[in-house]
Amino acid sequence: MRKRFEQQLIIGATPISETKFPLRSRDELPRVLKALHYIFITPELNNAVFNLLEDRIANKMEMTGRKGMDLWHTLVLAAVSNTSETNWGRLEHVANYDTLVRKILGVHTSTYGVQNYEFDYQTIIDNVSLIDEELLFEINDLMVKHGQMLFKKMKSVIGK
Repeated sequence: MRKRFEQQLIIGATPISETKFPLRSRDELPRVLKALHYIFITPELNNAVFNLLEDRIANKMEMTGRKGMDLWHTLVLAAVSNTSETNWGRLEHVANYDTLVRKILGVHTSTYGVQNYEFDYQTIIDNVSLIDEELLFEINDLMVKHGQMLFKKMKSVIGK
């Protein structure tokens, strides 16, 4: 069974929940990463998304003998790929060198001398290609339903 997410406690690693986002960026990627951050820190949404990923991806997995990615890394990189409409080489570069993406992946370290976790090109292809656009739309639907539920709760608290 593929793991949902296992953040290694590395000296200098930034916990995903503590990731800061640029508030004035005009790029779409920080907004998508913020949505992923919300999935990660919201238990009921996190559980629903990971259940969907496990149901849809588990039967597509192959035992290739090399280390794969956990579901969180796969989801984040699939969302980045879809948002940026990028190729595999660019996605590998972003996964290994973009600080904000690496913080959301849970692998960013800011301590000198600590070796960074690197994603291999072929591992990215093998795992990210398991998530199709239809699955991303289903995850988006879960987010919208969750947002509507929050809005209803907020309206009932305010009383309007």
